[in-house]
Amino acid sequence: MTADPDFNSDWSRYGPVLQFLAKAVAIYGAWYVLYDLWLLPDGRLDAWVSQTVLHAGQMVLSGVGIEAVANGRSIELARASGIRIVDGCNGLATIGLFAGFVLAFPGSTRRRLLFIPFGIGVIYLANVARVSLLAGLQVHWPPAFEFVHNLGAPAFFHLIVFGLWVLWANYGSPSESPASDSGPDVSTERSPAVADV
Repeated sequence: MTADPDFNSDWSRYGPVLQFLAKAVAIYGAWYVLYDLWLLPDGRLDAWVSQTVLHAGQMVLSGVGIEAVANGRSIELARASGIRIVDGCNGLATIGLFAGFVLAFPGSTRRRLLFIPFGIGVIYLANVARVSLLAGLQVHWPPAFEFVHNLGAPAFFHLIVFGLWVLWANYGSPSESPASDSGPDVSTERSPAVADV
């Protein structure tokens, strides 16, 4: 029995995708285990993230004229029941998912060291916007709160992570020169008028 060369070439075509998926799952799995076994029981990181998000959300709400007071992990509202951020809803899992995608996809270490903090900042600001929106909905449109909390906010975060990953895939990895894509018969000699910048 001989191996079908077309079958092997089909699988080799999917090699980079399968490698990316395996790395992403492994990194996210490691983050999940680290989070569940150490960070979540310790509680300090969750508490700090939740409190800073709530304080920033309280400033946003005060800026748009809604009376709000940040108290621990809760925002107390003058005209509604308020909201509380519990572990698992503070964005840390989303940050782990985002970092896993960036670490699994090819790119330079220097660009990763710049892009991961950028992405964490975007996710943090999105969480502040989510908390502010949910508190604002409690005051101005209470029936919409459950829908936005249960369906809209998770979809919003997944779209942000996907958008950040697309941004990383397009701009994070070093671009290859067109000559490397055109095959082995392309001359690599330099023209005297071309200089490296």
